[in-house]
Amino acid sequence: MKTIGLIGGMSWESTEYYYRQINEAVRQRLGGLHSAQILLYSVDFAAIEKLQHTGDWDAAADILSRAAQSLESGGADFFLICTNTMHKVAESVERSVGIPLLHIADATANVLKQDQVSRIGLLGTAFTMEQDFYKGRLSQRHGIEVIVPGASERETVHNIIYQELCLGEVKPASKQAYLQIIDGLMSQKVDGIILGCTEICMLLDQSDTAAKIYDTTAIHALQAVDLAL
Repeated sequence: MKTIGLIGGMSWESTEYYYRQINEAVRQRLGGLHSAQILLYSVDFAAIEKLQHTGDWDAAADILSRAAQSLESGGADFFLICTNTMHKVAESVERSVGIPLLHIADATANVLKQDQVSRIGLLGTAFTMEQDFYKGRLSQRHGIEVIVPGASERETVHNIIYQELCLGEVKPASKQAYLQIIDGLMSQKVDGIILGCTEICMLLDQSDTAAKIYDTTAIHALQAVDLAL
């Protein structure tokens, strides 16, 4: 079994999901008392969030690069950045170490292509929905067209993530807001919806909507298990 390196804490609520899903999958596949070999470096999200919203991505990349270097020194065979948004600096972080990064967009694209998805809706932070580091990777590397909500809906999605989910707050009204936004995306003839923020799985899952849901947290975690085993 390979050792999985996790850069977490962004937020710790979603990192908890990663840890549990990875270990549950290893136990399911190997049986008995088996669990995953994991190294976790959990950052202080307050510092990261401030750098995100002031646009100092280089400083944020430095923090994650030091985390990746610690994981490499500790014996991780590969690593994950346990958040979609911080994949904006993924290439810089990966260059800082000699071990490979399992990129969350590539992991998601693998599943989308298996399902023959060509047009997908995307929910996430404003950074993920509006900038090219995630959408562009799906379209340019994998040939998948990405559709995002309108400006006011993107603001709603973003604010619920930072002001509620990252604080561990799950509100029924916010779930309904997300489901209405999902319905709007589905009316644009998309094949499904990417939950492109690792906290959104706290708010809703496949049982809440007829739309095909692609939960990036679960997808990323399970492909880490595939690689480790």
